[in-house]
Amino acid sequence: MVFGYRTTAAEVLEGISLSGKHAIVTGGYSGIGLETARALASAGASVTIACRDLDRAVTTAADLTQSVGREPVQAMQLDLSSQASVAAFAEQYRGAHDQLHILINNAAVMACPFSLTVDGFEMQFGTNHLGHFALINHLLPQLRAAQGARVVSLSSTGHFRAPVDFDDIGFERREYHPWVAYGQAKTACALAAVGVQHRYAAEGIEGFAVHPGGIMTNLQRHMTAEDMQKRGWVDAEGNVDTRFKTVEQGAATSVWAATAPDLTGRGGQYLADCGEVTIHDEPPADLTGVMRYAVDPALANRLWDVSLAMLKLT
Repeated sequence: MVFGYRTTAAEVLEGISLSGKHAIVTGGYSGIGLETARALASAGASVTIACRDLDRAVTTAADLTQSVGREPVQAMQLDLSSQASVAAFAEQYRGAHDQLHILINNAAVMACPFSLTVDGFEMQFGTNHLGHFALINHLLPQLRAAQGARVVSLSSTGHFRAPVDFDDIGFERREYHPWVAYGQAKTACALAAVGVQHRYAAEGIEGFAVHPGGIMTNLQRHMTAEDMQKRGWVDAEGNVDTRFKTVEQGAATSVWAATAPDLTGRGGQYLADCGEVTIHDEPPADLTGVMRYAVDPALANRLWDVSLAMLKLT
């Protein structure tokens, strides 16, 4: 089957068994995270959804377990804006699981007003990048033990809005703009996948960055109806533009990156619509592909070192 823009996660996994595999999906109780978890569980994986709201996560896990009818879906609390929560989650997961085959860093905040995480980081960079970056590092023993693991980092076309400003990541000396901050964070998410590949591919851990496509989910919660109309995402009656994907379609590239046999040994890439993309030096008019600054190995290495220093990780 040829995969593309309208491919669903279920179609990607047709004929693939994930029995015996362990997976984590952050933000797995809604939107494309929920559909990603559903698809992986349906293929036989043991899935843990890691979410800030534990009550919602528990309810979602129970619903998935009942509907999928295979391995029980687990729910654990994870607040990516808190480094203490990330560390606690990882400790709990390590205590229960020896291996981790699939880590899908799906959860995110988008275009929110300026605020700081509990650890003092700009909220979007601190949550979308640093929270997941810490999670990767805390779970390295389980990823190594899988002897064939994949880390999937969700980026987006938002990365076209900004590279990582290494001179002022936290907007301490420049005016804060929600979309610039989102762009910087999504560029960092892509670079994190490149960093995983360059550091750990030799140990069997591969990293992929993914653009899921345009999907109307709770991610837009900080946007007004007027904002979405101006961008052409909805019309005056609130109808979603037909270019948007369904959540089932939006989960497809994440699942493809996590499971496709053809991608073995080809990590460090930015993927979209279940395929590889063109690398650009200048943004194309249609905002397809990926900017070179989001997949540059030297920038990925710099971001990795900066992130380790920010989090005081060794």
